[in-house]
Amino acid sequence: MTTVAAAVADLLAEAGARRFYTVPGESFLSLIDEVDRHPGLQLVSVRHESGAAFMADADARLTGVPAVAMASRGPGASNLAIGVHTAHQDSTPMIVLLGQVDSHLRGREAFQEVDLTAFYGPITKWAVTAERAEDVPGLVAEGWRIAMSGRPGPVAIAIPSDFVDAEFSGAVAPPVAEPAGTDTAAVEELAGRLLAARRPVAIAGEGARPARDRLVAAAERFGIGVCTSFRRQDAFPVDHPNFLGHLALATPDATVDAVAGADLLLVIGTRLDEVTTQRYGLPAPGCEVVPIGRYGHGGIDADPADVLAALARWDGPAREVDWTPVHSAVDDWSTLPAVDADGGVHPAAVIAALHRHLPVDGIVTNDAGNFAAFLHRYWRFPPTTTQLAPVNGAMGYAVPSAVAAAAAAPERTAVAVVGDGGVLMTGHEIETAVRIGVPVVVLVLQNGMYGTIAMHQARDLGRTSGVDIGDVDLVRWAEGLGAAAYGVTEAGELDDALHRAVTGGRPAVVAVRTDPDIITPTATLAGLLERVPV
Repeated sequence: MTTVAAAVADLLAEAGARRFYTVPGESFLSLIDEVDRHPGLQLVSVRHESGAAFMADADARLTGVPAVAMASRGPGASNLAIGVHTAHQDSTPMIVLLGQVDSHLRGREAFQEVDLTAFYGPITKWAVTAERAEDVPGLVAEGWRIAMSGRPGPVAIAIPSDFVDAEFSGAVAPPVAEPAGTDTAAVEELAGRLLAARRPVAIAGEGARPARDRLVAAAERFGIGVCTSFRRQDAFPVDHPNFLGHLALATPDATVDAVAGADLLLVIGTRLDEVTTQRYGLPAPGCEVVPIGRYGHGGIDADPADVLAALARWDGPAREVDWTPVHSAVDDWSTLPAVDADGGVHPAAVIAALHRHLPVDGIVTNDAGNFAAFLHRYWRFPPTTTQLAPVNGAMGYAVPSAVAAAAAAPERTAVAVVGDGGVLMTGHEIETAVRIGVPVVVLVLQNGMYGTIAMHQARDLGRTSGVDIGDVDLVRWAEGLGAAAYGVTEAGELDDALHRAVTGGRPAVVAVRTDPDIITPTATLAGLLERVPV
């Protein structure tokens, strides 16, 4: 005889889960205890539930296996929701276990009670509340299957607190992944359509990243030009002549024109979100769209890796399409110019310095904020570098996700690139990194404001309000959390600080005072303010 908590821990360990991220709560005490004592599982206690969910998202995206995020009842579950929404829009498989009030108290507005099924329904693939203790392990197994099938995503199972200690005598088979298969006839047909297309283009997203080499081979065989979807810059090598750019918030005209001019568009392992489609302006009317990888209706419902492998080895003619003009334009657009700044370090210089010091197999996590425009434009992803970034633009993502990346892949260097707004939201997870012993590096571009909002206000209103961030001493703050810390006020200090942080073997923060006037790669805040009459 065992308990529900023990059965759930065993089931998830057998399925392949390795890390559980949580702020401990009284509604699932036995589950915390079982995970902590399980030889195949790691319990990571974090400082805020949003950090737990961001960590689970990054862990799963890096490993391809769902991680588990846990939270307790109403307040904890509410805090967790931001990262679950991130996983939903990122198409990240995640198991969310939520403590709920005792079963006999439900429906009476008990202490911290929320209808968690209703709350989590819109931001998950599946949300359910266990009605009987004996159902819990089966619901978790079903949740794993749903999270990993079709378009991946998070699932949420709410467990009344009196269920976790209940005896469980049943048997639940561990979830089995749906068998992957590729329709040979569909691949043959697609090969013919690619050869007949005048300008075939692919948009590669999260589902294409594990098959990057096969995508390169297929692109070369059929002359496919390849763009990467928003914040999926590691899905295709930037130095390849078929690379057409990154579809982001700022995108070169050549990239947009190439996608608009396609007569056949492969959408590989991604959804066509608002940013990737440039506010739903792409693809152009009349373009034939073929989704690959269970992210859209129609197309080929199979693992992108299998489809791309089949295209690469297809026993038929090959052809070339000259994408040199587009690739050259994109390459010029993303080439770092000579930069200088008056009131601090130029953000582009920070990105260039990181390029010099991050190992080629590093992991870059990036937060939301205007600093990210410099990262997206000037970072040239080596073939072995991984990018973890939220397509929903969630602030506070970078530090927790880098901590999880360092825990999941300790042999690689994980660097969070974040602004002072984002680091002050979730940077306390540096304490988590110190406590569990993962040498994450946090690179802060500190300009003293919410830059994105300041940009919009300046451009639309001619003034700013509510965007100032205090002059925080991030070096002393980071040292107080137990990390090494380096302050940078001049560009000449960047190399030494980053070298020490990357090679130091312990959690480290590099706080760079950047020029607040340099608001984007092409505009200054002062210039935007001058354009709008007050």
